[in-house]
Amino acid sequence: MTTVTLPTVSPPPGRYAVAPGRSFAELTAYYGPLVTLRRRVTLTGASLTVPETESGSGSELMSQSESADARPVFRFDLAGTMKASLVSEHVEPLADGRHLQLLADLDVRGVAFPVLLRLRVVRCAEDRLLVVGSTRLPYRLLRRATGFRLPWSRPATRLRLLLAAEFA
Repeated sequence: MTTVTLPTVSPPPGRYAVAPGRSFAELTAYYGPLVTLRRRVTLTGASLTVPETESGSGSELMSQSESADARPVFRFDLAGTMKASLVSEHVEPLADGRHLQLLADLDVRGVAFPVLLRLRVVRCAEDRLLVVGSTRLPYRLLRRATGFRLPWSRPATRLRLLLAAEFA
């Protein structure tokens, strides 16, 4: 019988940032099955804050029984086409141990729009965390709620926001 140890999803407590050039963000607009716009979005900053827990153990950081103060917080700041910030409200590890589900607010022009972002943990070590994730946004609801608009020549029914970051 073989014992398989899943890697821990959370790094030790502290604040982690993304070094310049170690992140990627892309906005894709779809009209039905067709891609009408694909553009890189400048990721001006990304950070991960892992708070200290009462027990002091780093491996229990993302358990569901913790208070809201003790949860890790992801923050992505976007510029360019979409001037916005994405801040996680709730981080939940999924069953396989390699994926995270973030309930977050996408703040566009001062209006918060709820987002479900799924992140895949590509690499987790003592001093770094590499994640890749995407979320789908209904364009019509986003436009009505926040005023965000694409050019009239680029029709869309939904948007996909793709994020990749290496926190160190």
